[in-house]
Amino acid sequence: MSSEAKATGDGALAGDGGAPGGGIDRPRIEAAVRELLIGIGEDPDREGLAGTPDRVARACEEIFGGLAEDPASHLRKQFHEPGNEEMVVVKDIPFASMCEHHLLPFVGHAHVCYIPRDGRITGLSKVARCVSGFARRPQLQERLTGQVADALVRELDPLGVLVVIQAEHTCMSIRGVKSAGSVTVTSAVRGIFRRNLKTRDEALKLIGLGIR
Repeated sequence: MSSEAKATGDGALAGDGGAPGGGIDRPRIEAAVRELLIGIGEDPDREGLAGTPDRVARACEEIFGGLAEDPASHLRKQFHEPGNEEMVVVKDIPFASMCEHHLLPFVGHAHVCYIPRDGRITGLSKVARCVSGFARRPQLQERLTGQVADALVRELDPLGVLVVIQAEHTCMSIRGVKSAGSVTVTSAVRGIFRRNLKTRDEALKLIGLGIR
């Protein structure tokens, strides 16, 4: 049985939520933040803001740290349990990402489910690290969901993959419509989960999203 979708890349290309190859340029970020403060009518030299450009630059190293890594590489730590084709579910993986449209955060949880092919599995923490790596980039929730699913397909060649992400976007809650508390849900379905409704429903129930 072959997987229905293959990744077209590892997400490390500019324009696909990946690194263009430049890395974090802290002095440039500091200069940009200083200009931003001036642009909003603030004094970047006043006591409360004097260290802000440096703090923002250091924060960016962590917030956008996924640009400097291949998140799929975490899945290459694998184990083999021959004959095991039982569903594996890692639910409620917390993550924080930055929406590339407004550079405002969206925060939520990812649920990842896959069915191994002949016992080819990875460590549970590696799944969470994969999610975190793709999240720590300028992102779209829709893209993030697909990148995690495609990484699992590419690295594990499972019988099927289901990824569901639920997140609250501050670009909706603190600006625009100011719809605080609204949650966006996206899913990516690959392999047997796409073809077999019963199997997909079982997975959704296990992560707490099945029809009741």
